[in-house]
Amino acid sequence: MTKGKSDLGTRAIVAIALIGLAAIALWVGGLGFWLIVAAAALLMMAEWADLSGVSLREKRLAQYALTVPLAIMAPGLAAGPGFLALGLVAGAAFFVAAVTRKGQLAAGVAYSGLPVLALLALREDPSHGLLYTFWAMALVWACDTGAYFAGRAIGGPRLAPQISPNKTWAGFVGGVALAGVFALLLVFGFGLPVVLALATPILAALAQIGDLFESHLKRCAGVKDSGNLLPGHGGLLDRLDGLVAVAPFAALLVLVAT
Repeated sequence: MTKGKSDLGTRAIVAIALIGLAAIALWVGGLGFWLIVAAAALLMMAEWADLSGVSLREKRLAQYALTVPLAIMAPGLAAGPGFLALGLVAGAAFFVAAVTRKGQLAAGVAYSGLPVLALLALREDPSHGLLYTFWAMALVWACDTGAYFAGRAIGGPRLAPQISPNKTWAGFVGGVALAGVFALLLVFGFGLPVVLALATPILAALAQIGDLFESHLKRCAGVKDSGNLLPGHGGLLDRLDGLVAVAPFAALLVLVAT
């Protein structure tokens, strides 16, 4: 019992620190935000490579390839988050696949790079960049929170016992519900477009699918966590798997619906 409370306290402290760092970077925007998300992408690429069981040389190659599109995304210094950066993410993935002959490692380039492109594109929106990016990031936080507490309080049938035995359908519904409530608060409090609020429950479900996908990767690799960078949480992939899945679709939705 004491160990469980200690683990929960550690998780809470780390989560608050991460949210604080993300909030500061989001508020600053520009190069500050780019620096944080680009660094996170390189660390995620390293964890993905470890899960893929590749050599250190191949891991470094994938990280170096990813730095090219990440550098191009730098707002104000380079082309910024646009179609050129999108093409370079695809090119970097193709390069890694051609050199290493390992498709899973190449997929990690896209998995790490596309969310960065999406978040930067949202933040650079000239009218509501801060609001849109906050919505995309915070709906995942709300979903994680709702899923955690609903799952613990209600329990019940398992969502995907072969992939992640601790996740329940109650947690899934709780996460979607809290994310939807959060979006409504943004509508009435900050003017979030209604179409984005209506799409939020779908994105919350997608966040949990992203979580299950990362759990599947870990199960295939035979590990509990993607890394040990974050005490109580594991690696960055463990903490950002939902956002990785949500960010590209959120950016696409903003592009076509607002």
